[in-house]
Amino acid sequence: MASHPIDDHAAIRTVPTAKRFDIPCTITVEQSSRHFHAHVELAGDVELEPGDKVRVHGSPIAIPFGQSAVFERTATVTRAGPLARALTRIAAYFDLRELYEVSFNPGRIK
Repeated sequence: MASHPIDDHAAIRTVPTAKRFDIPCTITVEQSSRHFHAHVELAGDVELEPGDKVRVHGSPIAIPFGQSAVFERTATVTRAGPLARALTRIAAYFDLRELYEVSFNPGRIK
């Protein structure tokens, strides 16, 4: 049997299940009286899970008021380990519970 060498760097670039990998991304930015947002869309079918981190590379983006722009960049995705993923889910549960807190006062509101 012949042994075939494996290029580890190529495997990291093509398989998004590695702990850390780079991926192209598209950034859409708008700053106007109707919209003020910046959205990052990762290329491919990369699913982010609780605790995962995304770092977009490149210089800071600034656009004039009333305009929108689209930028192509590279992002590094770092997958969370099992402990970090569990802690993030627990923290998110308690943060979500804060939204559900409702106070009922007897009587009428004046």
